[in-house]
Amino acid sequence: VNREEDSFSQISIAKILLMQIKSQIPVRFDNIPNVVKRRNIMDGKSVTPQEEKRRQLKEILPEAFSEGRIDWEKLKAALGEDVNFSSERYALNWAGKSDAFRILQTPSAKTLIPVKSESVNFDETGHIFIEGENLEVLKILQRSYFGRVKMIYIDPPYNTGNDSFVYPDRFAESTEEYQKRIGEKDEDGYMTREGLFRKNSRENGQYHSNWLSMMYPRLFLAKNLLRRDGVIFVSIDDNEVHNLRLLMNEVFGEENFISEIIWKKKHAYGRGHTFIIPQTEYILCYAKNCENAKSFGITYSEDKINEYKHEDERGKYRLLRLWFTAPRGAYIRPTLQYKLYTPDGKTVDSVTGQWLWSEERMKKEIGVNNVVFAEQKDGTVRAFKKDYLSSHEAEKPTSYYDVATTDDATREFNALLPEVKESMFTKPSILIGSLISWATFWESNDNQIILDFFAGSGTTAHAVMDLNKKDGGNRKFICVQLPEPCDEKSEAYKAGYKTIADIAKERIRRVIGKMEQDDAGLSKKNRIKKEEKAKQEFDLFGKNENPANPENQENPVQDSGFKVFRLADSNFKQWRSEPGKNIDVLQQQMMEFTDPLAPNATAENMVCELLLKSGRDLNSKVEHKHNCHCINSGELVLMLEKADEKTVDAVIRENPEKVIALDRLFEGNDQLKTNTALRMRDAGIEFKSI
Repeated sequence: VNREEDSFSQISIAKILLMQIKSQIPVRFDNIPNVVKRRNIMDGKSVTPQEEKRRQLKEILPEAFSEGRIDWEKLKAALGEDVNFSSERYALNWAGKSDAFRILQTPSAKTLIPVKSESVNFDETGHIFIEGENLEVLKILQRSYFGRVKMIYIDPPYNTGNDSFVYPDRFAESTEEYQKRIGEKDEDGYMTREGLFRKNSRENGQYHSNWLSMMYPRLFLAKNLLRRDGVIFVSIDDNEVHNLRLLMNEVFGEENFISEIIWKKKHAYGRGHTFIIPQTEYILCYAKNCENAKSFGITYSEDKINEYKHEDERGKYRLLRLWFTAPRGAYIRPTLQYKLYTPDGKTVDSVTGQWLWSEERMKKEIGVNNVVFAEQKDGTVRAFKKDYLSSHEAEKPTSYYDVATTDDATREFNALLPEVKESMFTKPSILIGSLISWATFWESNDNQIILDFFAGSGTTAHAVMDLNKKDGGNRKFICVQLPEPCDEKSEAYKAGYKTIADIAKERIRRVIGKMEQDDAGLSKKNRIKKEEKAKQEFDLFGKNENPANPENQENPVQDSGFKVFRLADSNFKQWRSEPGKNIDVLQQQMMEFTDPLAPNATAENMVCELLLKSGRDLNSKVEHKHNCHCINSGELVLMLEKADEKTVDAVIRENPEKVIALDRLFEGNDQLKTNTALRMRDAGIEFKSI
């Protein structure tokens, strides 16, 4: 409102509108400024008097509205009325928050089953891809992966007004109804969009609340999986960055906020923007506990790392000369002039007659194996010090990151899957790889787990494998993606990809194939060049041998595979405690539970479910012997096929910590079951039947 041209103030107009809204008196436009009268009359829809009044009031006092509705307390406060807010404390609240917390606390009756036919090197790999609804999957992983994940990266829906996503929305329904809904499938076995997805449009009365209800339980469960020194990165744009920051403050604690990274996602071009072309997105970074989190660092360039060509138990190092390099006679210091001998009594040549260290320090450094003696071609012996890469202060990343754009991500994706022929709105793998390298800078070979439960097209998996190949690391990814149906009119669907999860799995397979092809395609010319370079490096010591690495060990073999698991119903029947059941229904259910196994249960699937429920991870070593499944070299034994005296004897000889057996195996032989339990107890083995 232009106060210079009109006698009415904003508050005066608001009071008139408020009075008319409450009394339903038709609005008179005589005394309302022209700027208030403007409305879109070309949208093809009629406008009711109430809608027009609300529109006018929102134009004057936008702060009095929340999610498109009038907040009467805020309106009264804006008008100067005395207001006692029901809860005057700093807190993030939204419609459905308590319901979101209840869905978080509801245990999952689902499990994961292995899908070896869609995996690569299933029995050798440590990488994991899980196809299923991520809230359920996060609940399933709680026991096995609690406090084990080093880093989480997610790229959730941005809530742009066009997103369709899953969130725990229908809280009035029963648990069974909810489970049925999230498992709704078409005739081919794929989840239907109607069963899982609803568009969260801006016209929705709980537009922001729905998104917060979707994110809250997932972030809460994700925090449980992080290690004490773990960190999480979350990509977001302008639509929800403000709410996400408040939400993560609540879940992780404001004191564990690390940074709000600004990523330049594209160059300065674009159309269809009224005011400003958006060039950036945000990546919020939080630690599980900042006091325990390790410092970030930027991976050195390849040329820099190549300088540190030697390695021992303390890490990578390079050799620097220990003699003073100034001209002979310059800067003479008597304390640096002394005779030095190798452990076997040979004289070490000081070249310039002066050492870099005093004799006392030299002896100390030799004692801690920080000095290398190398014989030269002319027979002289020289001394070198070990300069460790880890001894240098790492460069720190900055909060503004310009590394690659969405266009780069599209080109990268299309190069791997050209048949899809459409944008998947992916992030560039080099961006995700940079975040991973920052968080894992000091322990790249520590079998760290990187989790992404909004995996999309599999960019995080791509980034982990690329980074491992680059620095020889042994990080493992766990990626979770909902089998979101592809549009039947899309090129992806026509190419045979029914779901986004199918696209992600194929992308990972092609990344593996490309890496293997690159390794196999090393030309003879390049191999010769590499060998010549190595020979020149060893000539420093006068022989074709590296004294710090005499075996000339090669880089460790990279993990080139991934296991696929799918969210599925439990292998064991679930008791349905529904109100209003009559005695006949209860008796029927009790009869069904004489055998607790579900009709579709298999031994392989039961092994996977019992691993998770007993706290073992999905990469546990499983051996089949004695008609049983032995887990992690006898740590746990699962008796799922047969139970007799011979089998029990063999299991006891394995001396496991715990044995789980199917109760049905002892059917009709109570004596065997009792004897088995007693013998296990005497052997100090925990025994449980199910």
